[in-house]
Amino acid sequence: MNNTVNRAVALRISQLLREKKITQYRLAMNSGITHSTLKNIMHETIKDNLLSTVILIASGFSMTASEFLDSPLFFEENLDI
Repeated sequence: MNNTVNRAVALRISQLLREKKITQYRLAMNSGITHSTLKNIMHETIKDNLLSTVILIASGFSMTASEFLDSPLFFEENLDI
């Protein structure tokens, strides 16, 4: 079963939170997005994640958007587009 893009973004954030040992709140603060926006992304209540939001989240992890998206989660064959 493939993931939606929104699910893939939420899974990637979860993966990186564990790897970098930071909380959702800290990521929101580091990213400059609101904690409620991040919670909505994680609960997949946002219909479409904007690239600008993904860039901010990547920045919160001290990485580029390319590094954030460099995951099998985002391979086209693993997504329902």
